[in-house]
Order: sequence, then C-alpha cells, then structure tokens
Amino acid sequence: MKSIKTIVGLSIIGLMAAASPFAFAQAAHVRWDIINVTPGPTVNPGGQASAMNNVGDTITFTGTGTFAAPSGGGGTSSAVTGGGNWTITTASGSSSGTYEVSGLVRWEEAPGTFPAAADNIGSPADYRAGLIVLRIKYNDGSRGILVVSCHGTGTPDAVFEGITASKDFVDYWNRLAPSGTPGGPNANRSSIHLLQGDE
Repeated sequence: MKSIKTIVGLSIIGLMAAASPFAFAQAAHVRWDIINVTPGPTVNPGGQASAMNNVGDTITFTGTGTFAAPSGGGGTSSAVTGGGNWTITTASGSSSGTYEVSGLVRWEEAPGTFPAAADNIGSPADYRAGLIVLRIKYNDGSRGILVVSCHGTGTPDAVFEGITASKDFVDYWNRLAPSGTPGGPNANRSSIHLLQGDE
C-alpha cells in the first residue's frame, strides 16, 4: 500500500496541475507570408522581400509557411512547414535556389491591426504584427536564419516591415524598406495570421 504521505503528495501535484493556467493551454498555429499588395489595397501571397549584407550584396526571398508555437509564447518548435525561393545578387553575378524551413527559433507578437482593406490570405481579425525567427535549409546545403518582421497599424515604429536573413557565415542584416504601390510592382512586405481550426 502507498503511504499516506505519497497519496497526499500525488493529490497535491494533481491539484496544482489542474489549477495551472497553462495545464490545458494550446499551441498557437501561425501562418507567415511574404506578400504582394494589389489595389484595394489587398494583401496576397506571392510577394518578394530583400535584405543586404555588409558589402551591399542582396538576398531576395519568396515564401510562405506555418508553425505551431509553444503555448505561452516564445520558445522553439520543430512543428513547421514552408519555404520558397532565394536569389543572391552581387557585383559579379547572381545565384539562386530554393529553401525549406526546418524550425522555429522564436515568435513574438507585437501590437498592431490589419493595415489593408482586403485579405486574400486569411481573416483580417486573425492578422498579427510581430517577429518570427526561423531556421532554414538552402538547397545547396547551406543553413541560415530567416527573420520575418510584420508591422501593422498601431505597431511601434521600432518594429520593421520585411525580412533579414543569414546564409552560412554571411548575415544579410540590412532590410530593404517596403517599396512600390498596390497598382504596380511592390516588395519587402510580410503578413502573419493565426490559423483557426484545421486550416
């Protein structure tokens, strides 16, 4: 037979777990996109965004993906999907390929509301501003980090719009600011949405 102390101890642990606000917390399922903006303005998938390294070489990404963030925010996760294309442009030429997302390093939500009139990705109510840091694998065998930063209406100006990235030992740290108009070519914009149900 178990001792009275053991039974009481297990009962207390069970009550503490049941009372914890995180006991039944669910992971947040999130979608990110590098977007294209069309008249409306309307947010669509299928855009591109770029950043520069210390000598002015440019890396450009397309892409979309999802991840399941740990409950309570922050933290890493391997429950990820997604990827896209990359192109590096230097003074001597360019190289390109594909990449896949291999993990979530961190997700931090920021204040902000949907900044456009229409949304072809999800519901404007599910839009979020914030910062996503992803581990990525390039098709040439190199690895790196993709940072997706999303600035909405009312988001602090310290939060930039666009991407930065690394590829092996080179950091493309200088994001390019959003450019273009909904009626013409535009770049360097992102969008983040919470996914509902089984989306």
